[in-house]
Amino acid sequence: MRGSILVCGTHSDAGKSAVVAGLCRWLRRAGVRVAPFKAQNMSLNSVVTGDGAEVARSQAVQAAAAGIEPEAAMNPILLKPSGERRSQLIVMGRPRAEVDARGYLALKERLQPVIATALASLRERFEVVVCEGAGSCAEVNLRSSDLVNLGLAADAGLPVLIVADIDRGGVFASLVGTLALADPRDQAHIAGFVINRFRGDRRILAPGLHELQRLTGRPVLGVLPHVDGLSLDAEDSLDLARLPAGEGRIEVAVVRHRWISNFTDVDALIAEPDVSVRFTRSPAEVERADLVILPGTKATVQDLERMRADGLEGPLRRRAAAGRPTLGICGGYQMLGERIIDRVESGRGEVRGLGLLPVTTTFERDKLLRRRVGHCGWLGTGASGYEIRHGRVRAHGGEPLLLASDGEAEGCRLGSVLGLSWHGALEHDGFRRAFLRWVSPAFTAGSRAFSSVREARLELLGDLVEEHLDLGRVGAIINGGPPRGLPVLRTELSACCAC
Repeated sequence: MRGSILVCGTHSDAGKSAVVAGLCRWLRRAGVRVAPFKAQNMSLNSVVTGDGAEVARSQAVQAAAAGIEPEAAMNPILLKPSGERRSQLIVMGRPRAEVDARGYLALKERLQPVIATALASLRERFEVVVCEGAGSCAEVNLRSSDLVNLGLAADAGLPVLIVADIDRGGVFASLVGTLALADPRDQAHIAGFVINRFRGDRRILAPGLHELQRLTGRPVLGVLPHVDGLSLDAEDSLDLARLPAGEGRIEVAVVRHRWISNFTDVDALIAEPDVSVRFTRSPAEVERADLVILPGTKATVQDLERMRADGLEGPLRRRAAAGRPTLGICGGYQMLGERIIDRVESGRGEVRGLGLLPVTTTFERDKLLRRRVGHCGWLGTGASGYEIRHGRVRAHGGEPLLLASDGEAEGCRLGSVLGLSWHGALEHDGFRRAFLRWVSPAFTAGSRAFSSVREARLELLGDLVEEHLDLGRVGAIINGGPPRGLPVLRTELSACCAC
């Protein structure tokens, strides 16, 4: 098999990322060398590749499904929101600029060759590239400058599958309307549909599937069932409400920042049967939890101010005074310090921190991007993670939390308050479980490594794709593109009447 395919959606969170991951796992099982690709992603969940590039976490998960290491070419353009109307623009894994919507539109013409080169590189090195669109592919106001949906399909000659979430309702109208809003030349790329998150008896759906094909001339290539507890690494903080919380004895309260980033840092806690995790802004929940985590954020100063406005500073101070555990990660670590000097991210200059750790953070324009390994002597365990930060943290008291393999001290611990800059540290089984035993001696570790939990999710996605998609037809589309002579739907009224 050789070719490419683009998975688009009728709206955000239709299930594009999961379908791409499932297709990558199916193709890997079939012995095909496959890679994922998303031309442009907007997400505050990112990872560091082996060569120090930053890409969206969803492409890293899809790369894992394909059995390969993530690389910048899989996500050449990444937008990381840093305020209400601004985002950091990451190009081929490196920060390029701070842009608003208009500024980004002005740059798109210069970014198109970057995307084309990245996709061409993947297509040359892999047998199949499974591409993912963004949001809805029916945003007619954005079509003229589109880099990631039907614009990409037209530029790169890609066949398109459109995914719709039936759980939201209106699935047939969404699919017909999405197709009809596309330009006739774009419609020629759309080869079929996938319905996601179906509950109930498939026979009840059959008449609608037949009518959809009659109206559009395109088949439904599969109906994927709703699966409780299927938690693929989320991209958007809006997904937090759908994450499983667990029902364990140890209660963890994760402060829900407005610009929360890399909230998947706590996924490994959620996977522990003895742990219950809640994302919250409630002072009462922060005060009573066994452990409080201040996660990362792309707007450290703004989220610190919002925490104060929400009344969380008092509970955090009372926790520290009572010796109750609090952990800050990256931006959350910076908030716990005495001072933040920020002329880069917020431009606020010097800002008072929470004063619970003896550290000072200074923001620099160069972003630190690197994978890390080391040791936690205090807990007697290894540790690993990755850094994505502009803030440089200098400790002038307390004890280092970790020691990196290059001898660099990392993090700070003072009493029951801890901070570190390494994302993903809690995914290290030894470190996570030793840390949780420190939080509560009653903690009982689960039996599975977190890496096996993630692998099981990818296996399940592969199973769903193999069992519920017409992979013969999908494979034919990848090899040969969309069928010729597909009908065109029109949005114009064929007649009008006056009353």
